Amino acid sequence: MEYRAFGKTGLKVSRVGLGAWQFSDAWGVMDYDLAKKTIAAALEAGINFIDTAAVYGRGTSETHVGKALRELRAREGTVIATKVPGDLLRAGDVVKAARKSRERLGVDVIDIMQVHWPPCWYNVPTCEYMKALEGLVKEGVIRYIGVSNFPVKLLEEARQCLSTTDVVSTQNRYNLIEREAEKELLPYAERNGIQVIAWSPLAKGLLTGKYNPDDLPRFSDVRANDPLYAPDNVRQIMRLVQALREIGDKHGRTPGQVALNWLIKAGVIPIPGAKGPEQVISNAASVGWSISDDEARRLAEISDSLNISYVTW
Repeated sequence: MEYRAFGKTGLKVSRVGLGAWQFSDAWGVMDYDLAKKTIAAALEAGINFIDTAAVYGRGTSETHVGKALRELRAREGTVIATKVPGDLLRAGDVVKAARKSRERLGVDVIDIMQVHWPPCWYNVPTCEYMKALEGLVKEGVIRYIGVSNFPVKLLEEARQCLSTTDVVSTQNRYNLIEREAEKELLPYAERNGIQVIAWSPLAKGLLTGKYNPDDLPRFSDVRANDPLYAPDNVRQIMRLVQALREIGDKHGRTPGQVALNWLIKAGVIPIPGAKGPEQVISNAASVGWSISDDEARRLAEISDSLNISYVTW
């Protein structure tokens, strides 16, 4: 495993992390023993960055992550990031939610507490919740502040609310198909030393090469209504998957490993989920080698040619 500095924090994290959304009813991995085996496999592979959130199974994911790390005696050296929901951003709720997350994780301090999404349905002023988070840093409840699903203008506003610390990371949907983050977010983050974390780095499995438009499974999880899985979109995406497969064959890697490596090469930390040990071991193999600049450009050019539509009904 290779490691990198996490923004301006001084933390060293694996170049690929483990997303823990899977440990919830959204993806169906509610069984603790399976979650523990998956986390153990991640640690064995050298992954030391785990991303979870309060809303994942209404605390189930945090509980599984914390319990597994305790039983595996792996808290030391593991960086845990979690999130306070965008529905709970009143100052008092931020404090209460953070303390509950810390309790579920069973840690003295949460390494990175992220705002999961802005208060889209409530009119909570940005500085109210950011100053509440800054207060939690001072109290030692959390170590660093991050945001998730924030546009650049709101991220800048959030940073301006802070006086003694700064936002260290931004987590956004980013993969070889969905590259809107490149327009504003990535350049801003690079200029300001903010670490970018990519959620859905494999486009919910579409970039793994497991699926094709003529034989799509009937999903019972969060992919059931994802517009990327609309047949017209999948047919286009197969051109990209074919290129991933061809490049992977040259390196002895899978399409998914190439897709993750494309993100890693750009300095992003992808956090693919895993439903079991085999998947997490495969994801870890996206590190320790690199596609060439020409291969990266080829993938980007094919991606640019796609005409993905989210209007599916």
